[in-house]
Amino acid sequence: MLDTATLRVALAVVDLTLLLLFFFITFRRTRSAYSGCWCLALLLFLVGNAAYLLDGTAQQVWANPLGNVLMVAAAASIWAGARSLRTDLPSLWYLAAGPAVTAVASVTDEPATNVWAGGLVYLAVMAGLLGLACRELFLLDRNYSRVHRALAVVAGLLALFYLGRVAAFAAEGRDGAVFLAVFGSATTTLLSAVVLVVASFTMAELSNEQLTQDLRARATFDGLTGLLNRAAFLDLAEHELRRLHRARTAGSLVLADLDHFKAINDEFGHAAGDIALQTFAKACTSTVRSTDLAGRYGGEEFVLLLPGVTPEVAREIAADVSRRLAASRPATIPRLPTVSYGIAEIVPGQPDLAALIASADAALYRAKILGRDRSVLAGSPAEEKSA
Repeated sequence: MLDTATLRVALAVVDLTLLLLFFFITFRRTRSAYSGCWCLALLLFLVGNAAYLLDGTAQQVWANPLGNVLMVAAAASIWAGARSLRTDLPSLWYLAAGPAVTAVASVTDEPATNVWAGGLVYLAVMAGLLGLACRELFLLDRNYSRVHRALAVVAGLLALFYLGRVAAFAAEGRDGAVFLAVFGSATTTLLSAVVLVVASFTMAELSNEQLTQDLRARATFDGLTGLLNRAAFLDLAEHELRRLHRARTAGSLVLADLDHFKAINDEFGHAAGDIALQTFAKACTSTVRSTDLAGRYGGEEFVLLLPGVTPEVAREIAADVSRRLAASRPATIPRLPTVSYGIAEIVPGQPDLAALIASADAALYRAKILGRDRSVLAGSPAEEKSA
């Protein structure tokens, strides 16, 4: 049988080969967060395993704690990469927590004489981070890619293996028969090499899929506000109107325009104008339902499609958006604009989006004529202050 040091050298060769291939072939082409996290994880694994080669020497007093911290940091990077496929990267504080706890446990457990200094904490943190990576991959939409579920299973099995190491280490100690035979360093090193090779087959595809999803999002969402852009809103609204037509369900369409927006740009600068747009977009998303459509129609004009909502309720929603906007206090802009709204009713059996927008636009124009900072229902002389 190969000794642990030989296996670690072999793992280092595999790790370095994958790192070079993945960095130069995938990361430099996609620049995706997932590929960046995996490159960092491979680098940390490589240096961490190299530190373990100093076991049994005078240098283990710092090398083993360093190896533990780097291995945990690599697992944290794997978790971050998996999370980046679904949502934002974890906060740096979350990523640093595992390595920090491992460092304290390793340094305070006599690393000069104990080659397993901080071992129980190290194994538990590794199991937890790999489990989190498994969870993130399983939370991805089933149709995200062809391989992410397989990678989730691999991450889950590796997390279970580390849980087994924790249990055996806690029950028998580092010299226990079960721990040495099943969960020892040699077995773990060999298993890690196999997992890295298996995972490498999924890295390129998931990086490419993340790049594709990012490009699709750029084509769908407004880069400044995060709402649907005009083209995406119109496309989705057409589908929604057809659905409402088939279901014989009513609804409302709301056009919103920030009052005197040019004055904000002229007085405080275009950066302040951008903040005003972003603040209004946040007020919209925090008010409307997940089933509603919210988009930036152009410039300082926004549009909402509210299925199943009467014009009167839509007016209340518009007022709520304005209240949230007025309650916001961005630090970099002295004041926020008021908002005017035009509201058109979606009548069952009339799925004409262009006519609906024209009706709401006419109501919005009336709101402006009547003094702004109010909502007006299309086809009705009544209006109401919305702020």
